[in-house]
Amino acid sequence: MALKKKSSGGGGANWMDTYGDMVTLLLCFFVLLYSMSTISEDNWKAIVQSFNPSAVLDPDPTIVGTDGPSADPGEQGVAPAELQEQVDEDMESLLQQIQEFVQQQNLQDAITVSQDGGKIFVTFSQSVFFAGESSVILKEAYPVLDSVCDMLSGVAASLDEVRIQGHTARAGSGPNRVTVDRTLSSERATNVVMYIQQHSDVPPSCLVSEGFGEWRPVAPNDTSENRAKNRRVEMIISGRDIEAEMEEQGGIQQYIVMTA
Repeated sequence: MALKKKSSGGGGANWMDTYGDMVTLLLCFFVLLYSMSTISEDNWKAIVQSFNPSAVLDPDPTIVGTDGPSADPGEQGVAPAELQEQVDEDMESLLQQIQEFVQQQNLQDAITVSQDGGKIFVTFSQSVFFAGESSVILKEAYPVLDSVCDMLSGVAASLDEVRIQGHTARAGSGPNRVTVDRTLSSERATNVVMYIQQHSDVPPSCLVSEGFGEWRPVAPNDTSENRAKNRRVEMIISGRDIEAEMEEQGGIQQYIVMTA
């Protein structure tokens, strides 16, 4: 009697074929990922057009600013260099406006204006804004503050920061009372900041107040004239740094794809 050879079946072979296909697909997937990680501009354009043949890639794309805490709606499509040029022009214009205002109002003895490192420094003597030992803004100071607010509003889009610093003078031979000294200088700076926020278009996020008390004098506290110099409010105005802002926001968009 002839014996029939028992068939072993094809299950093992089918399983191996499926496994081989899966490995091949994974290899192709990772090769594709690697090729995309080192893609060139020409390859990128080819990929875009393969998915959308009607897409048009701008050979000389316009640099577009991204929306962010320091980006204005009107800045879309403007090159960073042009924005920075506008900021610099606005800061120079602001400096001239403040200087002209001081001269026209004959306030040279009460207000000094200078510029250093791209920042504008304006120093107001105590008599401009406050009475002695008081943090309440004098009514006579409103016209000065209103003019400053108008000038700041005119260049609000170019401002990075408006920092108000309050200073006092040492009244006696020893240090002032800490609570009185620090509170007075801080309240004066804060009251000026609040007035600017309420009467100008400067973004509130740009406004900063600081109180230094007697500890940053500009003259010895040995005479009444020198103490008057130390009792002051300083305003430090900084313009925007467009390049630094764009770096913080992730860089400049490199490609613009316009679909029909």
